[in-house]
Amino acid sequence: MSSEAVDPEISFPTSLGMSTSSTISLLGEDLATDLMGQVGLTELVYRMVTLRTPTPGQIRMLDACLLALADHGFTPTAIAARLTYLSAPDSVQGAMAAGLLGGGSRFLGVTEDCGQFLHATIEGLQEVATTAQEWDEVAREVVATARAERRIIPGLGHPVHKELDPRTPALVRIAHETDSYGPHLALFEAIGRVHPEFLGRTLVLNGAGVVGAALADLGLPMKLLRGFALFARAGGLLGQLAEEMRMPVARDAYMFVETHARFVDPNTLAQGGGDGD
Repeated sequence: MSSEAVDPEISFPTSLGMSTSSTISLLGEDLATDLMGQVGLTELVYRMVTLRTPTPGQIRMLDACLLALADHGFTPTAIAARLTYLSAPDSVQGAMAAGLLGGGSRFLGVTEDCGQFLHATIEGLQEVATTAQEWDEVAREVVATARAERRIIPGLGHPVHKELDPRTPALVRIAHETDSYGPHLALFEAIGRVHPEFLGRTLVLNGAGVVGAALADLGLPMKLLRGFALFARAGGLLGQLAEEMRMPVARDAYMFVETHARFVDPNTLAQGGGDGD
């Protein structure tokens, strides 16, 4: 805290961190004596976001969700982080940021998209279903409407896991074990059961989509679901950068593209005649 005089008419309210010359408080508790060594990072983030203390089951469920999204190998986000580190090894923060900036509609974004899609559907129900059969009926309406409107249902299908996304049954099992299974997961599972009736083929329930459903069932803000995906991936990117230091591959990736670059005459790509000149 600054030693300068404080104008009592000006205030910036916060329920999070505060500091004095000898103390740090967070959520109204002493960081050093009340939180450090007593509270895990997963619980702390849940509390900071919701201002609620999670149950042990909710902590376990959220931790499982974060683990499910932490690292998937040489994804574009990991490659971006490694290439940025190659270019600026003095800027770990830049490499981390580069990887996180790649979390969008195709990678990581499905967590937010699926959670919000399911939440909007549930919010529109006059009565929340209570049995699997009732959820199947809701799911049939959801899939039929999406088909009629030519919309994609977020979280259906995976580019690699064509037969099974191994995260899906694990997350559903943990949700049941922790009493965290709620309407969002119930609806998403129902969509997984009924969609072949409309599509004529079976698509897997994407694990990242299941995470979105699980986060929604944990009562986390819909607008921050992608933030949790990025929080998880930050840990994975740190591991990717550590491996890049041990076993670098970024330079080989860069040189492979560089040596296989092929010039294309821009005149062959021109479309239309401009203004006719």
